[in-house]
Amino acid sequence: MKNIETIDYEPFEHIYTTVFDSDEQGSHFVGDKIIETIKQNDKQNKKTVIGLSTGASPIKLYKYLISNYQDKKVSFKNVITFNLDEYFPIDKKSTQSYWHFMHTMLFDHIDIIPSNINMLDGAYKKENLRQHLSEYEHKIKKLGGIDLMILGIGANGHIGFNEPGSIFFSTTRLVSLSYETRLANSSYFESFNQVPRTAISMGIHTIMQAKKIFLLAWGSSKASAIAQAVEGTVTEQLPASVLQQHEDCHFIIDQGAAELLTRINAPWMIGDCIWTPMLIKKAVVQLSLKLKKPVLSLTTTDYNEHGLNHLLAEKGDAYEVNLQVYYMLRDTITGWPGGKPNVALINHPERSIPYPKKVVIFSPHPDDDIISMGGTMQRLQDQGHEVHIAYQTSGNIAVHDDFVQRFLDFVEGFEKLCIADKLGNNLLLNNVKNIRGFINNKDKQSADELILRQVKGLIRRCEAIATCRFVGIPESRIHFQNLPFYETGQIKKKEISIEDIQMTVDLLNTIKPHQIYCAGDLLDPHGTHKKCLQVVQNSVIQLKNNQTNWLQDCYVWLYRGAWEEWAIEEIEMAIPMSPDQVIKKRHGIFNHQSQKDIVPFLGKDNREFWQRAEERNAKTAILYSQLGLTQYAAIEAFVRWHF
Repeated sequence: MKNIETIDYEPFEHIYTTVFDSDEQGSHFVGDKIIETIKQNDKQNKKTVIGLSTGASPIKLYKYLISNYQDKKVSFKNVITFNLDEYFPIDKKSTQSYWHFMHTMLFDHIDIIPSNINMLDGAYKKENLRQHLSEYEHKIKKLGGIDLMILGIGANGHIGFNEPGSIFFSTTRLVSLSYETRLANSSYFESFNQVPRTAISMGIHTIMQAKKIFLLAWGSSKASAIAQAVEGTVTEQLPASVLQQHEDCHFIIDQGAAELLTRINAPWMIGDCIWTPMLIKKAVVQLSLKLKKPVLSLTTTDYNEHGLNHLLAEKGDAYEVNLQVYYMLRDTITGWPGGKPNVALINHPERSIPYPKKVVIFSPHPDDDIISMGGTMQRLQDQGHEVHIAYQTSGNIAVHDDFVQRFLDFVEGFEKLCIADKLGNNLLLNNVKNIRGFINNKDKQSADELILRQVKGLIRRCEAIATCRFVGIPESRIHFQNLPFYETGQIKKKEISIEDIQMTVDLLNTIKPHQIYCAGDLLDPHGTHKKCLQVVQNSVIQLKNNQTNWLQDCYVWLYRGAWEEWAIEEIEMAIPMSPDQVIKKRHGIFNHQSQKDIVPFLGKDNREFWQRAEERNAKTAILYSQLGLTQYAAIEAFVRWHF
């Protein structure tokens, strides 16, 4: 981790960029800079003018500022803020408005003077909007400009709501939102159609007039935009690239957002590096795919002409390096995810003993298991292992109201049949009427009532049970955790609690597994996967700190598939699938009918989950084939977490 003031020269990078181990560390770094600026200006009896952004990127920054205010380390009485953007049209009291976001996440918790808060107003009539935007620009200039601007970045490189193609001389204005941006933001709305098509945003010229800029980016979903903005050419097709021309702009990013920077992705291109086996594998795989040649066909000339001559100088000729990487790739492939019994395979990704193994598969939602590792789950069950499925959340917010109505129709009809046969009473029918009434009259901004959440959760629970039955896993090995952090009835979730972790610790201590599988794809739009992974990791660490005996013989495997896939060079265990197994996995996914056709939250990928999974599994198989290994119909991939 580098300090921004002493950053080394990076030959491919045109913007100062600091890579932190976590978004929390990066947020605290920027928070300290903001506090330092405020205190310096307070001493000179000057106001501090700060430009603020919304979205997920600055949330931990705002929490850190609130914490410092509560500890009396900083006051915001002399701070004036200007926000970057706002949806249009939208009422500021709407829970999706950026006015609501900023007050909920920051302003309501600090001592900032309300009149010093400046926000674009999405409730203006269109004919009066031009004057509002002109006044906004004028007020910034009258105060001498913005001292410090906080930015995020979109996956397409937008800053503020300045979409690709925005003119660099643009000022605060009404803009049209791209389909990609609307789709990315749809997770905060009831449906994609409710996402506004337009917004109002500071222009790129307005942003560039700020004296100092910090851009925050977290996670691999931002990696491509970061790499292009930092290392690419300045172009209006990637608005963030213009920041290369700012005199004092610093990018603050985490490891995920940095993964495509040359210094991370191909450090051998920058200078001398330590050639670990994994780095050799990465370099050779990239070379093979770039040249479209199998690994064993790479030549000395190929290495020399593509910046890898020092690899050969240190590790031997091309033939030896090719073989080393080929064997590493070959040894990841196995049809025995729980280990092959009665066979001693030194380089096999899993141990042969004990056999059979106790296995816990953690699924953030009630369908992530079958979507991401359905073939592997079936293999583990068929090969005689004791497979447990732990559904971490109810997944109730991902059930559309219309789907609930179908079940209510059935229940209502069934109740009438029961009454006709004198087998039932009116209690169930009354519940049906109450739920219908809530659905028909509910405020789209409000949380679902408990009874509706319970029905939605029950729908997903029944789908999960049907999938386990399809695979052959008995109900006694199905565990519905319903972790408390998820149960808000709204998109916004609570922070992970001690209770979430203790529930997971208790489950693991009861089963004492030899294998744990959990979701490692962190691009789901609500962050549920990330929190569920953190719950498992924190639980394992707690067990490790308690010197739990069974944990010493336990491997933790991370799967992906619903939202992204592992890079081919990262894969440590690859489970091949036949065409028949692919079809069987698809049918298993189809058990989750509430997630077919009308899924409320698709993220950036508008395909159904079975389509995404099949495409990603097939692509992994194709990549292995291109590298010179056997062609399979599909492959599910895993990376081991070495806790």
